[in-house]
Amino acid sequence: MKPVSKDQVSDAKPAPRKALGRVLLVEDDPVLAMALEDALVQGGAQEVVICQTMKSTMAELDKGARLSAIVIDVHLADRDDGWALAELVDLLGPKRPRIVFSTGSPGDIPPDIAEMGPVFEKPYDPVQLVEVLASTHKRGLFSRLLR
Repeated sequence: MKPVSKDQVSDAKPAPRKALGRVLLVEDDPVLAMALEDALVQGGAQEVVICQTMKSTMAELDKGARLSAIVIDVHLADRDDGWALAELVDLLGPKRPRIVFSTGSPGDIPPDIAEMGPVFEKPYDPVQLVEVLASTHKRGLFSRLLR
C-alpha cells in the first residue's frame, strides 16, 4: 500500500463512529502512543492496549483476547523488525485483526508485508488513523472473500 504522507493531514476532529473494537497499539514513543490512544478512543475504540516492546506485544497476543486492529510501529525499543508482528498476526486466519503500520521508515517494511495493511508515515494526524480504521471496517463472508 502507498504510505500516507504528512501532507495529507486533516484538521477535523474525529466524528462519532461505529465501535472500532479493541485495538492493540504497538508504539514505543509514549507521547505518540497517548495521542493515538486518545484519537482511537474518541473515534470509537472500545479499548486501546499499548505495548512498547516486541516482548510485551507477544505477551498481550498470548492472552488470546479478540482484537479488531493492531497498529504496528516498525522500529521498537527492543527490535527493528516490528513489521514481523504482521506476519504473526496474519497466521490468526480470516478473523485476524486488521493490520496498520505506523512508521517513520516505510521503506524498511518488506513489500509483501506492507501489502497487509495501510502504511502511515510519521508524523501523521491521528485522526487519519481513526478514519481509515472506521471507513474500511469490513464484516461478514463477502468482505472476507474480497481480501
